[in-house]
Amino acid sequence: MENRSWPKCLKCGKGDLLPLSDFGSQGAPIQYKAWVCTNPDCRYNIKIRNGEIYLNEPILDGALHTRARREYTP
Repeated sequence: MENRSWPKCLKCGKGDLLPLSDFGSQGAPIQYKAWVCTNPDCRYNIKIRNGEIYLNEPILDGALHTRARREYTP
C-alpha cells in the first residue's frame, strides 16, 4: 500500500479529505468522484455528478441499505 498524504479538511481542520471512486452509467471507472472528511463530526463532502459540483450532501449510513433479493431461475 502506498504511503500517501491526503489534504486536510479546511472546514473542521481536524480530519483529512479522502477520495472516493465510483463507476459511471456505462461501467467506466471514475476516480476521485467525491471527497469526504474523515472526521465523523464534520461530515464535509464534495461530489461531482454530471459535471456539476455538489457540497455537503447528506451522507447516508450504508448499513441501512438493503439489497433486493433476486430469485435464480435456470
